[in-house]
Amino acid sequence: MDHLTPSNVPVYATGDERRTIWDRCADRGQPVIAVRVATRGYIVQYDLQHLDKQLSPTAVQQLRDRVRSRRPYPTGTDPISEAEGVGGEAGAVSGDLHTPTEKAGRDLASHISQFVLDRSNWR
Repeated sequence: MDHLTPSNVPVYATGDERRTIWDRCADRGQPVIAVRVATRGYIVQYDLQHLDKQLSPTAVQQLRDRVRSRRPYPTGTDPISEAEGVGGEAGAVSGDLHTPTEKAGRDLASHISQFVLDRSNWR
């Protein structure tokens, strides 16, 4: 699998649903890519911790650049802030990226899946 289509990105709202997704990915030896229903919007999450892997520094930078290029730049924010530029945290092991709608979350998760699922980006 080289990427997820938006319709295949799991969405969850409860801790039990989260555990089910993480357990299923661990059993399959795959990183987690999912969308969490939050109080104000949706959060795209990726996680490689259960695989004891992380994204290479180059892959993290490419992921951040691609996410930043897809987002409108919010007025009144710090142009140097990585968190504001990508809309959350995008690290080597995991990330939480904020979106306003489920559709936007699924689309973003699909977009970043090409970086997270590509094993050549792992170390």
